[in-house]
Amino acid sequence: MQRLGQLKKWLAQQYPGVEIQVEFAAADADFRRYFRAIWPDGASRIVMDAPPEHMNTDAYVKVRDVFAMVRVPQILLRDREQGFMLLEDLGKITYLAALQHDERPQVHQHLLLEALDTLVEIQRGSQPGVLPEYDEALLLRELSLFPDWYCAKELQKPLNFAQKQLWDAGVKALLPMLLSQPKVFVHRDFIVRNLMLSAGAPGVLDFQDAVYGPVSYDLVSLLRDAFIEWDEPFVLDIAIRYWEKARAAGLPVPEAFDDFYRAFEWMGVQRHLKVAGIFSRLHHRDGKDKYRAEIPRFIKYLKRATRRYHELAPFYQLLVQLVGKDETDAELQSSYPVLGVKGS
Repeated sequence: MQRLGQLKKWLAQQYPGVEIQVEFAAADADFRRYFRAIWPDGASRIVMDAPPEHMNTDAYVKVRDVFAMVRVPQILLRDREQGFMLLEDLGKITYLAALQHDERPQVHQHLLLEALDTLVEIQRGSQPGVLPEYDEALLLRELSLFPDWYCAKELQKPLNFAQKQLWDAGVKALLPMLLSQPKVFVHRDFIVRNLMLSAGAPGVLDFQDAVYGPVSYDLVSLLRDAFIEWDEPFVLDIAIRYWEKARAAGLPVPEAFDDFYRAFEWMGVQRHLKVAGIFSRLHHRDGKDKYRAEIPRFIKYLKRATRRYHELAPFYQLLVQLVGKDETDAELQSSYPVLGVKGS
């Protein structure tokens, strides 16, 4: 409540004599919160509250400028020392809310194709040396969240010696594929909760952690979501449509869709392991339970991908040891043949 009082005082100083109503809008997994400020004429803006002792908003400002080719919020005012920022309001309806409200496949396809157009625009503007590299060190740090937080804390099953060997074998197989992917600008959380329904094109939020990294990463974020799940044929259809759009835009995707989809699935393994670790850490370290119930969805994603490719079998064996077999495994046995990597 102290921060909210500071926020209201800051707004009053910026707009003396104007009665501005402030209501809660959203909160992130980190320390940021967002409030909607409503002017007497009904106009609204968003106030970001990023406590300076915990958050640095410099990256947000930089990436906003880098991503200016798409619909990102304008920064109207900024107080770097206090950690407040007044932003353009891109609306109240997230893509997630729109997708959950209308479950017709054609609606989902339409909205996701709009998201793909925005993603391609971001990637078309890519150039090295602008954003931090999504390098091996960062990929490994993110991967380590799985044994450190999901295994050791969420499951209360620290990896034993044999399991560590499985883990190391899986990581050794996974990393070269990820590092060999062509690089583009990566939003890093390009999910339907961070896309806003707005006229013309989706508004894009929560981009401050953007990097320069694997071309398939953001598509994985979009299609392997925490709060909404599509069946495999639908995901495959959207992935093909992305690949076609990317090729038409001259983006560095493989010439064969099979090669791209393999890269997409392998990139997904890294992200799913990371997300399971992050959601576990949010609960056990930060006391935030909002995402904990979604962890099993990522374990299912992981089983599907690691069961399909024999190079990733160590990960699948480890998962079975940790959580056992369930209906997902029976589905995999009948529907997902084990595949290898081309040229292996």
